Amino acid sequence: MQTQEPVSQQVIAEIAREVVARLRAQMQPAPVTASMVTTARAGAAAPRSAVLHDGVFATVDEAVNAAYEAQKKVEAMSLEERGRMIEIMRRICMDRREELGRMELEETKVGRLDHKILKLTNMRYVLGVEAMRSDARSDQNGLCIIERAPWGVIGMMLPVTHSVPTMVSNAINVLAAGNTAVFGPHPSGAKVAQYALQLFNREIERECGVANVITTITEPSIEAADQIFNHPKIALLCVTGGSAVVKAAAKSGKRVIAGGPGNPPVVVDETADLDYAAKCIIEGAAFDNNLLCIGEKEIFVVASVADAFIAAMRRAGAFQLDAAALERLTRVAFTFEGGGGGCARAHVKKDFVGKDVAVLAAAASVRVPTDTKLLFGETDENHPFVVEEQMMPFIPVVRVRDVDAGIAAAVKAEHGYRHTAIIHSRNVDTATRMARAMNTTIFVQNAASPASLGVGGPGYFSHSIATPTGEGITTPLTFTRERQMVVGNALRII
Repeated sequence: MQTQEPVSQQVIAEIAREVVARLRAQMQPAPVTASMVTTARAGAAAPRSAVLHDGVFATVDEAVNAAYEAQKKVEAMSLEERGRMIEIMRRICMDRREELGRMELEETKVGRLDHKILKLTNMRYVLGVEAMRSDARSDQNGLCIIERAPWGVIGMMLPVTHSVPTMVSNAINVLAAGNTAVFGPHPSGAKVAQYALQLFNREIERECGVANVITTITEPSIEAADQIFNHPKIALLCVTGGSAVVKAAAKSGKRVIAGGPGNPPVVVDETADLDYAAKCIIEGAAFDNNLLCIGEKEIFVVASVADAFIAAMRRAGAFQLDAAALERLTRVAFTFEGGGGGCARAHVKKDFVGKDVAVLAAAASVRVPTDTKLLFGETDENHPFVVEEQMMPFIPVVRVRDVDAGIAAAVKAEHGYRHTAIIHSRNVDTATRMARAMNTTIFVQNAASPASLGVGGPGYFSHSIATPTGEGITTPLTFTRERQMVVGNALRII
């Protein structure tokens, strides 16, 4: 009988290590993948174990506690170290923008792929640690030092219109200021948000040694949002979404940074460069099928140049609907309480929000060139497309007597939201007069609306524009507390 040679202790140790490694691998939950997003779209729930790591947790309490522990480490980091985390997120957005853009479009079913990709590319325009600063004041009595401290863990709600871009731009601001965040995504954009969040957390932990700097939950819901709003370890809330979620957050008693509705009007006067104005308006109103809250939503053009402006719109690639086609589109794009057509009773159908031009053209029973970016048509100032924030690639054009009538109509259409307004005019006095009348957070002259966020303009980028609560376009400083230290009768050197 053949005898077996004894097994060395080294071989036994290697076998033991392999067994332990395999057991750990079996216990380790799998990451959310693109296929899971597709499965979720089809109505099947992702496996519970599939998302329980890298910042994604089964309960709000777990997500908050993980972010709470991470925040202690983030607050202790230098600005340079925080900047490394931000650069990781920007790099992932750039390297995987096509994958993430496609996943978001497939899950949410709103917007345009090329613009989903561009929004992720634009994360380079979001302010990070470069925005952080300290101030000082001194007089004969001494010195006062003013510094910006983090709040802690910030609860943030994401909209379906820009799920991953809003998460990333807010995360950049929050981490730069020394905070961490718990995100409550919209149910229709939750899977891609989870997937992207895992990518960021995994790489940040690997390169920077801190886990769960941003977290979320497996199953977003109204109940989960309410838990985030009222959790004792959530110090501050930032909400981007409809008025209902903003009101719910306000009931928490915490400070709320809230994005609100908008209906940005455009005035075109007789001094405008009409071809340039048409190009800019199409660029802004067609971006991501007009999902941007800053996007041009209705045009008031001075009658003396209205025909020339409409011709410029056609030359720039927009397709004009005649009265009959516009009526057909209006009837299918809106619901009317009581069955009538009064604009005060009109409500946009969600089925048309963010849809392609081809979908709107089919509803209007017209054929348009395949490269058409935007539809437009003439209306009066009380038309539903003027009154409502419709968020689709159609823009109404209203003739007005003169620029003052246009400004008055723009103020009425904006509803006092104080969000965004645009003018195309070479007259600085006219632009100034409109800016004062509108009193909006964002005012643009002679440029497309995205220029206000640093895209083709000198601004800076963010997907949270806090109009109701007054913070405006958010930056890292938005998510800080101001602290000061006074030194009496010392440290003043003059």
